[in-house]
Amino acid sequence: MKPVNVTPILAEGSLFRIVAGTAQSQVGILILGSGEKTGGLHASDHPEADQVVYVVSGHGEATIRDQTAPLAPGDVLIIDAGDPHELRCTGDEPLRTLNVYAPPTY
Repeated sequence: MKPVNVTPILAEGSLFRIVAGTAQSQVGILILGSGEKTGGLHASDHPEADQVVYVVSGHGEATIRDQTAPLAPGDVLIIDAGDPHELRCTGDEPLRTLNVYAPPTY
């Protein structure tokens, strides 16, 4: 076991990076700048993996299939495997999320 300190990564600009994983899951960091989004509704990048999104900081919105919901610090969102989805930063500050994929997909 080796803890991963993600504080320096969360201070960076826009990015998506896998930071840790096992045979059953993996953890990634997503940072979107103001107005940025994940690129349209998508499901093909992890069709077999559920995605758990924890909002560390910033504000945004999540669209899953045809439903949209606001995101704020402390929120947790679960995206079922294969569901078309998109995240978007709606605030002036970056939207920073910690994402768990199970099973690993990246």
